[in-house]
Amino acid sequence: MQDTDKRLSLGEKAGWGLADMGIVVFVIVKQLLVLSFLTNYLGVPVGIAGMVTTGVLFFDMITDPLIGYLSDKTKTRWGRRAPWMFVGALVLAAGTVGIFGVPDKFDLTSRILWVSGFFILATIGFTMVAIPYGATAGEMTQNSKERSAIMGFRMAFASLGILLGGAVIPQLAGGTREGHLSAALIIAPIMVLAIWGSIWLTRKTSRIMEPSRQNLWEMASFVWNNTPFMILVVLYGVMTLAVALITAGLPFAAMYLILDNGETMLSSVASGLGVLSLMFAAFVLGAILSQVVWVWLSDKLGKTSALISGLVLYIILLVVIYRVLPAVNVTVSAVLFILAGMTNGAYQQIPWAIYPDLMDVTRKKTGAAIEGAFSAVWLFGQKFANALAPSLLAFILSIYGWRETTQGITEQLPEAINALHLSITILPSVILAMAILGLIFVYRRSLAAN
Repeated sequence: MQDTDKRLSLGEKAGWGLADMGIVVFVIVKQLLVLSFLTNYLGVPVGIAGMVTTGVLFFDMITDPLIGYLSDKTKTRWGRRAPWMFVGALVLAAGTVGIFGVPDKFDLTSRILWVSGFFILATIGFTMVAIPYGATAGEMTQNSKERSAIMGFRMAFASLGILLGGAVIPQLAGGTREGHLSAALIIAPIMVLAIWGSIWLTRKTSRIMEPSRQNLWEMASFVWNNTPFMILVVLYGVMTLAVALITAGLPFAAMYLILDNGETMLSSVASGLGVLSLMFAAFVLGAILSQVVWVWLSDKLGKTSALISGLVLYIILLVVIYRVLPAVNVTVSAVLFILAGMTNGAYQQIPWAIYPDLMDVTRKKTGAAIEGAFSAVWLFGQKFANALAPSLLAFILSIYGWRETTQGITEQLPEAINALHLSITILPSVILAMAILGLIFVYRRSLAAN
């Protein structure tokens, strides 16, 4: 039987968070590297590359309800979630490696089909891991403060995943097509071990073992009728669209908007690591440093107020970045990315601490333990945004004449550079502002009504 107010041990909190390190590596790969790999290393026109990435990610959304339903219905000696995560980790790693293993002799069409096929495989593995993993957040404890704490650990490990996906992989790739495959082969075992390690470290943690009795339509009805949860799904999807636009544009920004002049404090680091790797390392440092702050603010202000505060700071920072870029001073850029990591910490941590609290409302009203169904819908909103972002960025860049290449970098039109500049700063700021208005005027009212 589950202890609904259970205090988790340090090992259980850290063990649960560990899985997200492996999960987030793929999140960064799909947001940051696939579009860039297709366009800058395989010579795929940016408009087509955007359609490929978006098409695959939309396909990925189809599997969410199925995996959520099946994980709620699963009954094994290891529980409802662990078997899905164990197998999914292998599928995820194999697909990730395959994305970058395009044979040299393939023509353009074959390259696109190869990447698409392995991208689909990787996203299926991702769903098999991420949805059961998200469901366990509502099963391990129903203590609100404990959930904020485990989300702090999750974000700390997620930051390491961001570092691996956004800094280490590009550095290991070395700016070559072949290097991307070598990097993926090195990182894939780390992804698997992080997920398997989490399963092992939390194997004795209290959770619901019995499968749910509801059918698919009953589950969908229970989730749909939880109005605050559904509103938060939409608003978190809006926030994710803003962040995914930034992430998809960063490889291009590192090539065309942050131009190291070799004269600043971090120039030697940028020369050794590469500008993209340095910026992501700075981002991760900021994210890790901010976790205690966001947990503390969530306790003092309430989770919703803390989230709104973080998003307001995020907007201010994006406007500052817009004014600074294009830049030749990598030190200033790195400081801004540290601050970006700190503000992004609110987006990544706090909503994940809120949504299990909202699942509890349905469980108390109906007695239904359908955390997998809630997790599927929760990830559905994020996946929709992540699918839309690369296509939206590619569409904007293609309008202004962005040029594809197989050499990593080429001369671009000033209009295309300006479009990139606006797409990763001002446009995300506007989107985040919409999310803030939704939190204040829609989400809070729905909470009061319930």
